[in-house]
Amino acid sequence: MSIDVQRAPGQIREPAIQVRGLHKSYQELRVLRGVDFDVARGSVFALLGSNGAGKTTVVRILSTLLRLDAGSASVNGFDVVAQAAKVRASISLTGQFAAVDEVLSGRENLILVARLRRQREPGRVADDLLVRFALTDAANRRVATYSGGMRRRLDIAMSLVGNPPVIVLDEPTVGLDPQARLEVWQAVRELVAQGTTVLLTTQYLDEAEQLADRIAVLHEGRVIANGTLTELRRLFPPATVEYVEKQPSLEDIFLAIVSDEGTTVTTASAPPVRAAKDPR
Repeated sequence: MSIDVQRAPGQIREPAIQVRGLHKSYQELRVLRGVDFDVARGSVFALLGSNGAGKTTVVRILSTLLRLDAGSASVNGFDVVAQAAKVRASISLTGQFAAVDEVLSGRENLILVARLRRQREPGRVADDLLVRFALTDAANRRVATYSGGMRRRLDIAMSLVGNPPVIVLDEPTVGLDPQARLEVWQAVRELVAQGTTVLLTTQYLDEAEQLADRIAVLHEGRVIANGTLTELRRLFPPATVEYVEKQPSLEDIFLAIVSDEGTTVTTASAPPVRAAKDPR
């Protein structure tokens, strides 16, 4: 399933991220084997996959931290190889663990990043982001006293200094409690509402189900399914109990897609089903 590129009057609006035939190997280990996907501007695109599927490798290539072996990739219209500096100026990468200085206060962390990014009024930038992420009351507290959710919100706020058009969130809620996860989800929704494009990698299927406009399943180095949640549900036979139809969860869909063809997949909430064939 290919992404529908949004059209503006008289022109085609290019995707915020475009990946074509991406290959990457580490000696004999082939990590990516021809990955293709587009990310529409102002949307959340979730890249799902088990450990070792290649998610982090894709993120590192898109953020210019790793060189691709073959294929092409662009971010905000800039090629990740030929225009790496412009790509780095267009994105912000938030990794699996909050990159904050615990000795400093939340406000001081934001001012530090604003100065590093040569913002004209670092104090005003910090104050605006503290309001935006509901951290004003804790602005002058040391980050060491923050909860997990507060640290993650601060980490994402630091990523927004300079207003990058594309944010990459690599496993943003790893290790967070349920309440903290909800706080991060709300922060992501607010980002997208203001026009930011978000590439989200996650192993939490409910996270993708809640946030993503489009979902791709990366398995053994290839994207084997790509579509909206509604489109992916069509790949999965609806479970029925007597006359009541039950929609499959994203977890059901994911397990069916990545299982070997013909393998029976059983979940706690639905009867055994056959794995869906690759729609391509």
